[in-house]
Amino acid sequence: MGIKAWYQPLNDIATEDGKIGGAAQKRLSNGGMVHHVTMSYDIDADKMLDVLRIGKEKLSDKGTTSAKKRVDPLRRQTGMSRQDIIETMIDTFTSRYGAGESKVTDDEMASAEARVATKFGTEEWLARVP
Repeated sequence: MGIKAWYQPLNDIATEDGKIGGAAQKRLSNGGMVHHVTMSYDIDADKMLDVLRIGKEKLSDKGTTSAKKRVDPLRRQTGMSRQDIIETMIDTFTSRYGAGESKVTDDEMASAEARVATKFGTEEWLARVP
């Protein structure tokens, strides 16, 4: 996409213009792990500040005083449409790493729906503040 990006510890994907992504992990007591990455295509930085609870300590760890100034989405940096960025990422991961398409099976979907009904869709879970 023509962006010079790099890994910025602890969990960011950064460019000279700002952060375009971040990752997080949760290690489970059974040895499993949940890992996710968020890539910023376009963002309302003011709304982001309303929604996220970003502590002063986290900002100081990153050497910045404003989370709003730290984020610079892919749309602004590339001028590409969201679909073009997605296709570029798919093509890149396919050619570099042999990535392939995967589909959720009917059994996996049924299991996920059951978990939503019994836990992840409940008010107790959705209103939980860690």
